Amino acid sequence: MNNSIKYTLFASLLLGATTKAEVPTFTLEIRDHLFYPAQLVVPANTKVKLIIINRDATPEEFESYELNREKIIMGGAKAIIFIGPLLPGDYPFFGEFNPKTAQGLIRVEN
Repeated sequence: MNNSIKYTLFASLLLGATTKAEVPTFTLEIRDHLFYPAQLVVPANTKVKLIIINRDATPEEFESYELNREKIIMGGAKAIIFIGPLLPGDYPFFGEFNPKTAQGLIRVEN
């Protein structure tokens, strides 16, 4: 393998690592069967990383029909969910195990 090909492969690997590090990250917490914050604003047309931390002792399921995501988060645990890129708009989510109280909204803006 010549040096030009080695350099191109190395540059591609570095670019890939840099791109992964640049994914915007947002944190949601579950406390007393509520999501905090209840509304997140995220950028449009961008893949984002949600870190969901369940501070309750009981499990909760993050669910959103509009985002096509569902994930059970055990009590005292955390989960990571990637969403997007999304068009501007509102994307509701809720806790499957406590749907009357655990509700939230992801607002996607330009």
